Amino acid sequence: MLSCPAFIFQVSDMSRLVVLASTSPFRRELLARLQIPFETAAPDVDESPLPDETPTQTARRLAEVKARAVVSRYPDALIIGSDQVAANASQRFGKPERRENAIEQLRLMRGKEVIFHTGLCLLNSADNRAQVCCVDTHVGFRDLTDGEIEAYLDKEDALNCAGSAKSEGLGISLLSFLRGDDPTALVGLPLIALCEMLRAEGLQLP
Repeated sequence: MLSCPAFIFQVSDMSRLVVLASTSPFRRELLARLQIPFETAAPDVDESPLPDETPTQTARRLAEVKARAVVSRYPDALIIGSDQVAANASQRFGKPERRENAIEQLRLMRGKEVIFHTGLCLLNSADNRAQVCCVDTHVGFRDLTDGEIEAYLDKEDALNCAGSAKSEGLGISLLSFLRGDDPTALVGLPLIALCEMLRAEGLQLP
């Protein structure tokens, strides 16, 4: 589900610096698709969820927190922040970082539908104006065997991916369905929503 408001304001400054507040190579590659110049900056933030916070609320909040974390370095820029939370009911799945964690995650997710909540923020640091939304992707995992899980992790490094699978790579073979408004949201940066935000700030995109 795409939960972005309609952005109707526009500015005429077409030369504003665009900054991606992320060191993720996946987000960097996605943003490069838009063929606009940009810089990257590492946000230093605590990504822990707050008490009683829903996955959507966590994703939206952290996307904005990441964008604001680099404002002091870029006081006159359009700063992009993004965060993703994968969840099934009350259970959340972060970046596994270790193989044993990835195995456990995939065992827990097999045969289930997991929702990937991808928060997005575009912050105009010159006037402190933030556009924030969340794009959901519903992902069905096949009823994977332990052997399939092990074989997948032998072939693809997914230890820095929420949910332990790269849908843009071999991880697509683990899935039974994908449902959402933007396929790039699952990879980590919802480009359809981002294009709308950038246009609202006056950037021309074809």
